[in-house]
Amino acid sequence: MSVHIAAKKGEIAKTVLQPGDPLRAKYIADNFLDEVRLVSQTRNIYYFTGLYKGKEISVGASGMGVPSIGIYSFELFTEYEVDTIIRIGTCGAYTSDLKLFDLLNVENAASESTYAKFAWGNEDELIANQGNSFALMNETAQKLSLEIKPTNIHTSDIFYRKDTTIPEIASKYGCLAVEMEAFALFANAKYLGKNAATLLTVSDIIPTREQISADEREKSLKPMIELALETALQL
Repeated sequence: MSVHIAAKKGEIAKTVLQPGDPLRAKYIADNFLDEVRLVSQTRNIYYFTGLYKGKEISVGASGMGVPSIGIYSFELFTEYEVDTIIRIGTCGAYTSDLKLFDLLNVENAASESTYAKFAWGNEDELIANQGNSFALMNETAQKLSLEIKPTNIHTSDIFYRKDTTIPEIASKYGCLAVEMEAFALFANAKYLGKNAATLLTVSDIIPTREQISADEREKSLKPMIELALETALQL
């Protein structure tokens, strides 16, 4: 048993979908999986295991930010022998070239975070997705006639900041959007030789202050969830 996840060995599938929000994990389990079991609820971070079209898949939350997903993804990879984690979440667009509800398949995550450096001695400020799930996601989107944009994103440790200009690292690597977790997930997977992908829905456009309403959020995330699940079937 891990420190932060109470599931027994064997109760978590080899492929895990990881939203940030525990209630989103519950929503996915309730609406997309069959024969669902709640396998952990330590700290109200829910983990469920069930069947999607006959394949065992787990879904559980990462919490917010690099430190939180750093802990949960590491324990999943090491204590539960998970092979693949697909992060599914929302992001803010740095440019109005992106639109609300756009789906982004993260190719690389750039960050000023010291997580990779101090956890694994990895001083890279740009870390790629790991394994074959990124390519599978692109292929699966094509089969589902879903438009998906492979892109670099900025993983920030900061949500509120004094300076409202686009951070230097985001400009340096052509990051079209910002979120708070992918860099740590990719760093863990790279160090451990595991597979990791991140699929994001654009929930707000920072320059124009457009954003998805609370009422639209659940419906808007459905294509992302279905794409992640259909990709997971092939892993």
